[in-house]
Amino acid sequence: MQQPLILITNDDGIRANGLRALVDAAKPAGRVLVVAPEAEHSGQSHAITTQTPLRLRKMQGYDSSSDVTVYVCNGTPVDCVKLGMTHLLSDKPDLVLSGVNHGSNSSISVIYSGTMAAAQEAALYGIPAMGLSLLDYSPTADFGAVQAVGGDLIKKALALGLSKGICLNVNIPALPASEIRGVKLCRQAGGTWNERYDRRLDPYGGEYFWLSGHFVNNEPSATDTDEWALANGYVAVVPIQPDMTGYAELERLKETWR
Repeated sequence: MQQPLILITNDDGIRANGLRALVDAAKPAGRVLVVAPEAEHSGQSHAITTQTPLRLRKMQGYDSSSDVTVYVCNGTPVDCVKLGMTHLLSDKPDLVLSGVNHGSNSSISVIYSGTMAAAQEAALYGIPAMGLSLLDYSPTADFGAVQAVGGDLIKKALALGLSKGICLNVNIPALPASEIRGVKLCRQAGGTWNERYDRRLDPYGGEYFWLSGHFVNNEPSATDTDEWALANGYVAVVPIQPDMTGYAELERLKETWR
């Protein structure tokens, strides 16, 4: 019986330690095809490349396992998924993984995330997918907790499958593996980013702006959200879907729209 085929990408680029951690977590579960961006694409959501040619380059020496094949792409995370499934593979993969992102993609951050856009792209093809993020933005973050929980999550996703159009948003607290309290299935917390643009001047007097801000949890007392789970030492797992229809509002408007 042939092992499952797992397609992996990320948005932090081919050199990111989070990608390496995810490949290591996935190898025991099956054959791995990596198609990762050559540069960072954080915060680019579901962007695709339309104005320049896309290029793929097979990378040698990334991993010594014969079950791991690695390609580098000059496009976005979504480009990587599209090229992997339409050009490199003759059959659909059994699972698509994206990450491990350096930094949180919980709550409203999910809509900005290149990591989660890649997982959602796979969901559009009807393929089980999961995006994983670690709540540590440091390039040298400790991914030990990923090794502790990632393999089990991957096995569960392969064994249980997911409904068509659904992918999992997995966020892992920045804690030692021994301090992770477990995994919580939960919902996305209501939250916003309180943003501002710092106005600065370059050496020639030219004006430019630098985005900064902080996250605001609008449901601090709710105990069923990803934000609560993460604050209390749990891995947060939220099923999400690309269908953004507001069904309750659709029904309300049907009654009042004239």
